[in-house]
Amino acid sequence: MSLTKEQIAETYKTIQDEITSGLEALDGESAFAEEVWQREGGGGGRTRIIQNGNILEKGGVNFSAVHGILPEPIRKSFKVEEDEFFATGVSIVIHPNNPWVPIIHMNIRYFELGENIRWFGGGIDLTPHYVIEEDARFFHHMMKNVCDRHHQSFYPEFKTWADNYFYIKHRQETRGVGGVFYDKLTPEKTGLTDEQLFNFSCDLGRTFVPTYTELVNRNRHQKFSPQEKEWQLLRRGRYVEFNLVYDAGTRFGLETNGRIESILMSLPAQANWAYDFKPEVGSQEEKTLSLLKKGTDWVV
Repeated sequence: MSLTKEQIAETYKTIQDEITSGLEALDGESAFAEEVWQREGGGGGRTRIIQNGNILEKGGVNFSAVHGILPEPIRKSFKVEEDEFFATGVSIVIHPNNPWVPIIHMNIRYFELGENIRWFGGGIDLTPHYVIEEDARFFHHMMKNVCDRHHQSFYPEFKTWADNYFYIKHRQETRGVGGVFYDKLTPEKTGLTDEQLFNFSCDLGRTFVPTYTELVNRNRHQKFSPQEKEWQLLRRGRYVEFNLVYDAGTRFGLETNGRIESILMSLPAQANWAYDFKPEVGSQEEKTLSLLKKGTDWVV
């Protein structure tokens, strides 16, 4: 393809800049601290963390571009013979301080293996502590709009993919209200060129700020009780369980000798667990649990 991995990485760095600027404007109080790091074995990145903000209790917007030799376990899981890899991307997790403002996650990435294997992956998903159905519909309409601009099959396919991926099997509940998720997209699988797939990934990345800004501004002034704060901490516990048990990006980072602080930036500053917690019948907490299911159509 005419597009080089260096061009892809530079564009992703620009998207990181745009997103951190947008989040700082949204928070209005705190700013991102940056740490530039190098990976032993090849490449490096820029970790940007915001903490103790007006809205954003803890969040990370990370860029990385790494290369080297793929570890044997990863090579076997990919079922490939090549072992020289290059990977670049932007990853985001935001934990707000208000229980009525949702957690959000985004990732856009590009991967090369040897000379002939390359693909794009990524997605955005929303994890409300309290599911507000109108907000979930708005979020999914935003995801559908960006997908539809590039391929009519993307939203239904990637929405189902997200439902299945962001599923906490041992709890039998989805992590949140889903979104879109995709992996290993190639021209052969999609009918789009590498340049078109790259443009889709950038368009998705640039959908993040306007989408999350709207959701935050809808709920940032909502009052909350100590009981609602406790529920937020319990839901964060579910988030931690998913990321440490199932998340493929976490496993990849750990198995490729990634930077631990950057890999685990997705974890909240505080999370709680309670033994056999049961929400009150008819409560907002019970309603939220009832909506954490695969296959919910949010765009009707």
